[in-house]
Amino acid sequence: DGMGNLRVTKKGIRLEGISEFLLPLYVKEIHSRKDSPLVLQSDRNVTVNARNHMGQLTGQLTVGADAVEAQCKRFEVRASGGGKVLFSADEDEIVIGADRLKVTGTEGAVFGHSVETPHIRAEPSQDLKLESPTRSLVMEAPRGVQVNAAAGDLKATCRKELHLQSTEGEIFLNADTIRLGNLPVGSFSSSSSPSSSAPRQTIYELCVCPNGKLYLSPAGAGSTCQSSSNICLWS
Repeated sequence: DGMGNLRVTKKGIRLEGISEFLLPLYVKEIHSRKDSPLVLQSDRNVTVNARNHMGQLTGQLTVGADAVEAQCKRFEVRASGGGKVLFSADEDEIVIGADRLKVTGTEGAVFGHSVETPHIRAEPSQDLKLESPTRSLVMEAPRGVQVNAAAGDLKATCRKELHLQSTEGEIFLNADTIRLGNLPVGSFSSSSSPSSSAPRQTIYELCVCPNGKLYLSPAGAGSTCQSSSNICLWS
C-alpha cells in the first residue's frame, strides 16, 4: 500500500512527516490532517501560481523573507464569518470594508491628493484638529459644509487672513454672546481736546468701512460712524 512515508489510500496519497520533492508535483488538492496545520517551507521563498488553460500566469502569491507579494487583477481579504470584504485592491481603487479604519502611527495618515468623505470625526473625548502647516486648508461641498462641536469649543486660527464668504446667501452668527476683540476705535475729527471731567466712554457703536473693516465709534444720541470714520482712511 505504499513505501515509507508514502501511502496510497482510497482518498488518495498520504504522506507522513516531512516530505521533499525534487521535481514538480501535480495534484488537484492538498489537505493537512484535521489536528495539524499544513506547512509549506522553502529556504528562499514559497510561491503559489495560478494559470489558465493556455498555461498563462493569471495570479501569483509569493511569501519571501522580506515581503509578501500578490500579483493579480484583484486582491481581496474577507472576514471568516459571513465573507464580508474587509479589503480589496485593483488598478482602479482600493476599498476598505471594515467598520473602522484606525491609524496608530504618530504621524497619522498622509494623502498626496484630495480626500473625499461624508463625515470626519475624532475619537470620543478627543479633539478634532484639521491643520495645514505650510499651505491653505480647503473644505468644499456642493451643498454646504457643516462644522459641529456638540460638547466643546470651535476654534479657527490662521497666520494671515480668515475669509467668510457667501456668494448667494448670508452669513448667520447665532449665539448668546458674540465678541469681536481688538477692534480699533474711531475718533472724532475735532481740534478740541477732550475734557478731563468728561465721563468715561463705556458704550460704543459698531461701524463698518467701505472696504469691510469693522471699527468702534463712541455711541451718541444718533449714529456717530460718519463723524469718526477717519480710521477708514488709513485702514
